[in-house]
Amino acid sequence: GLVIDGRTLNIIFQGGLEEKFLLLTKHCRSVLCCRSTPLQKSMVVKLVRRQLKAMTLSIGDGANDVSMIQAADVGIGISGQEGMQAVMASDFAISRFKHLKKLLLVHGHWCYTRLAKMVIYFFYKNVSYVNLLFWYQFFCGFSGSTMIDYWQMIFFNLFFTSMPPLLFGVLDKDISAETLLDLPELYKSGQ
Repeated sequence: GLVIDGRTLNIIFQGGLEEKFLLLTKHCRSVLCCRSTPLQKSMVVKLVRRQLKAMTLSIGDGANDVSMIQAADVGIGISGQEGMQAVMASDFAISRFKHLKKLLLVHGHWCYTRLAKMVIYFFYKNVSYVNLLFWYQFFCGFSGSTMIDYWQMIFFNLFFTSMPPLLFGVLDKDISAETLLDLPELYKSGQ
């Protein structure tokens, strides 16, 4: 990890040392900016996103972290004594920093698997529907007539587009939360 303060960041950004700073950060798993201005924090996040093409996650608990949270791909706000500005500007909100592990490892894994399954489901639903209409056109001699009434088509899409995501969102948990917390390497299996 790398811990860097605001005065050093000022020297880096004013002296044109961004490339050397990025070479150093490539060897780090995390970078912590302490005693830095909100502008410096957001500039670090934007620099990493632009130059390294990496996905960024910013965590903050106060109003001075809002620009950094908004500059990142994923922003997490911690509600605390400094107010709710970071929470209001973030994608996810947690009450304590210790909940970050569960948010990433458990809910992140569940969300990833649910989204992957739903993408496959929507491809299957659309392919089956279009395949039905395609073969019907051979049957009717490409006259342009419809096989399915408009109301049936509306209810088909309503039922097969709204019900499965709701059921998956509520019920689908492929691995228990305890197992995911005990084995964090399971998060990589979905990727």
